[in-house]
Amino acid sequence: MRTRFVVPLALCLAAGLVQAAPAAQRAAPAPAHANAHAVPIPRAVIADPAPDPRHPAANREVLVMSHGDGMNALFMLAAGAGPKPTMLLLHGLPGNEQNLDLAQAARRAGWNVLTLHYRGSWGSPGRFSLANAGEDVDAAMAYLGQPEVQQRYLIDPARIVIAGHSMGGFFAARYAARHDDVIGAILLDPWNVGASARNLLAHPEGRQDAIAAMGEDFGNALAGTDAAALTAEAERHARDWDLVDDAARLAAKPLLLVGAERGNAKQVAPLADAVRTRDGKLLRARTLASDHGFADQRIALSGLVVDWLDGLRRAAGANH
Repeated sequence: MRTRFVVPLALCLAAGLVQAAPAAQRAAPAPAHANAHAVPIPRAVIADPAPDPRHPAANREVLVMSHGDGMNALFMLAAGAGPKPTMLLLHGLPGNEQNLDLAQAARRAGWNVLTLHYRGSWGSPGRFSLANAGEDVDAAMAYLGQPEVQQRYLIDPARIVIAGHSMGGFFAARYAARHDDVIGAILLDPWNVGASARNLLAHPEGRQDAIAAMGEDFGNALAGTDAAALTAEAERHARDWDLVDDAARLAAKPLLLVGAERGNAKQVAPLADAVRTRDGKLLRARTLASDHGFADQRIALSGLVVDWLDGLRRAAGANH
């Protein structure tokens, strides 16, 4: 979800990039920031690996239990023998953009990827709320920590990463800051719920417009809630759901933080700055010149994610 609670976007953290284009388009001058930082495009982003007939890639539909309800989930298993690094990938609110292209690219790069729908979203039973979604993330990580699950799906418990977009990025950040069972986190234009709520409380004249804008995205995706209820829930947590407060703990782990220039960049920049000021040498921060869903930068986004995962896997392997 783009945080429409927030007023105009700030400047990007870092430069955008140039993508391949028809000759007529390439002839036009690029924006001044476009060539400042090239985005790596690993082979796994654009090409399939050689098939492994004995240990092929596979999809497994699973139910991940959370407080008595089975969340609909898809486990995308990488090809090859032996335990694999594994990523939990969390969608946003309500999850219209599920980032499955990133999941496929990560799998081609040798990672298992677990995706899921929170309770009360997209057919998973239960009632949706922000607090419940946070519990669901805990449940998904507990699922990945079960020895029988690790054995069945060839999960390397020493190489687990949590990733999320928008609201999913919020929960990924909070989980990574509080637990040692993930070796790093990927935050894709994360929604800073606390900062958004404080902004809304400071500008109550925009509250109804914000609720209406949030509800435009929902369709029939969520059960047991609506935009007004979720806004009120966020407001109740304006002080204790601010990601900047987690900066010191996030600085202790490898962190990929990608903002969207026309999305949540105004929230991402303070978080990146806060991590840097806490000796955040493990932070990699970029902003892409795109909207909140990175609609026109999907290859670039996949490149950033896979390149970061490749580096993390090499580092973890060296210490494994």
